Amino acid sequence: MSVEFELNGKTIAYDGPADTPLLWVIRDSAGLTGTKYGCGIAQCGACTVHLDGQARRSCVTPVSMVAGREITTIEGAASPAAKALQDAWVELDVPQCGFCQSGQLMSATALLEWIDNPSDEDIDGAMAGNICRCATYQRIRKAIKLAASRMGEKA
Repeated sequence: MSVEFELNGKTIAYDGPADTPLLWVIRDSAGLTGTKYGCGIAQCGACTVHLDGQARRSCVTPVSMVAGREITTIEGAASPAAKALQDAWVELDVPQCGFCQSGQLMSATALLEWIDNPSDEDIDGAMAGNICRCATYQRIRKAIKLAASRMGEKA
């Protein structure tokens, strides 16, 4: 089956099995390795990408589902929210091992693109299912709040 979709602003044509997980198309066919394989069952969040602007676990998304749609990976995350979060992540030294961070950033970006000033409950809801084995959850929350406040200052 041939599937065309937009990946980080470029048209991609994938010719292969329709049930191939999007994660493997991104990593193996497109060569973008920022999106990570963690669990393969949509429970850890390491494979999170944006599908038409919404956070989505790419390890359980068949490539056939994305035909004609827009996919953004960590390599293509360039919105004001993504940039504010990336800056906050660096400033607050959020990552420890770093393995989960692309998925964390993609989920946090989707949150800030939806809610300007998220509450703790908003953050908990948006980040649920993003597992950090190093347990940097407090720094992640602090970075999300810092990014949101800086985005609010520019508005």
